[in-house]
Amino acid sequence: MKLKSTALLAALALVAFGAQAQKASQGVTKDEIILGSIEDLSGPIAGFGKQARNGMMLRVDEINEQGGINGRKVKLIVEDSAYDPKKAVLAAQKLVNQDKIFMMMGHIGTATNLAAMPIQFEKNVINFFPITAAREMYEPFHRLKYSYAATYYDQMRNATPRLVKEKGAKKVCTMYQDDDFGLEVKRGGEDGLKSIGMKFTEETTYKRGATDFSSQVQKMQAAGCDMVVLGTIIRETIGAIGTARKLGYNPVFLGSSAAYTDLIHKLGGPAMNGLYATMTVQNPYLDAASQPIRFWASKYQTKFNEEPTVFSVYGYFIIDTFAKVAGKAGANLSTDSFIKVMDTLTLEPDMFGGAKMTFSPTKRLGSDASRLSQITDGKWKVVSDYFN
Repeated sequence: MKLKSTALLAALALVAFGAQAQKASQGVTKDEIILGSIEDLSGPIAGFGKQARNGMMLRVDEINEQGGINGRKVKLIVEDSAYDPKKAVLAAQKLVNQDKIFMMMGHIGTATNLAAMPIQFEKNVINFFPITAAREMYEPFHRLKYSYAATYYDQMRNATPRLVKEKGAKKVCTMYQDDDFGLEVKRGGEDGLKSIGMKFTEETTYKRGATDFSSQVQKMQAAGCDMVVLGTIIRETIGAIGTARKLGYNPVFLGSSAAYTDLIHKLGGPAMNGLYATMTVQNPYLDAASQPIRFWASKYQTKFNEEPTVFSVYGYFIIDTFAKVAGKAGANLSTDSFIKVMDTLTLEPDMFGGAKMTFSPTKRLGSDASRLSQITDGKWKVVSDYFN
């Protein structure tokens, strides 16, 4: 009787272990690795989402053409959130529970990530390199969180006082999106000003999806602000600056990496000249000085019939880094084996000019360094070294 009980316990233990192992390696089969991503493909930042998706798909296709990762082909399933947290929850539920993805890749947006992460973490699914620079992407610490680029907070905390000193600004305003993203930009600028004994002269906000910024701009103009910190993305950046130019109001405008996109000068035209933004990797112009970037950009354009952007680079880099880590994790790829490799990972700067990144068992942000670019003659040009 005792032997039967022992055998039964052993069998139950094996079943439990097998279930745990299956949970840890959801989305990994003998021949395939299933990855998921949530992008804005139809909402206010669809331009970013589509570019990020294309960048990811380019690298996925390259990997599969080269035989996959340790013999497994990569399958990437992309869902649309329309930049809406409620839709992001539904997308995450589908990807995690129905498609049974191994990992969430490059999910775009702060509020959408915050909404989706609990669903992922319940099923042991890593949130890998989300396309948002919010601190919540690696804080508080969670073993399933990995973020790669300087936060909006650190970007603005460092860049704002630098530009104030360089331009001799006396009064600084801020206009920011009324959500988690905008607040991070505002808080960074606020603490940066505090470090030099200043504070915002005027603060104004707008709701996500807004299209008219005349009241906000007039408020800042009336306050006499000669520098404006923007917690804006694409059309809000263009709308705010365009409105200011029409009113004859020309302060120094500083945006975060969320405003660092070729869409700003392509859609906004000459009025966008002079805008500063923080950034981490360079926009890949087809006539770039670097031959490797020109070659990569031409390959992207051939595949998608459009020029790549910095968000295309983000997507490509995210999948490329995943492939490097998954490759090192070996044939027995699992969440645990992936984390083991990540926790000793160092990424040297690549052709796109990103800063060196390091990760450890207690460090889930690759780098906190950023630098400044400015739109000059219709193109972004780097105007500072990295700072942190």
